[in-house]
Amino acid sequence: MDPEFGHFESEMNRGFLQLFVLGMLDSPTYGYRMLKTCEGLGYSVEENTLYPLLRRLERMELIQGEWNVAGGRPRKFYVITPLGRDVRVRLLDIRRVQNKILEKLEQGNREEDGHV
Repeated sequence: MDPEFGHFESEMNRGFLQLFVLGMLDSPTYGYRMLKTCEGLGYSVEENTLYPLLRRLERMELIQGEWNVAGGRPRKFYVITPLGRDVRVRLLDIRRVQNKILEKLEQGNREEDGHV
């Protein structure tokens, strides 16, 4: 892969992953399950990307983590906070506006190319 493209892809994925994580935490979920959910939806995320993000979102008080040791295996479950819900709504609004702008731009390019 072109190293320059890799940088752009990483930047786009960083913002997307933050929103994605906030979107899947309406009910308590642990990290490994999040990884499997991502995988099941066709979005690959590495552990060394997800877990630092979870800690960062927790420090920002957008999510809350709680350890559960039931079942013999300790797992930290995360859930979105009210502040996290507010941020998620605002980020989704931004994404919708950005998508509309990109769609208009793409439509304009198709019209210029005679592909209406």
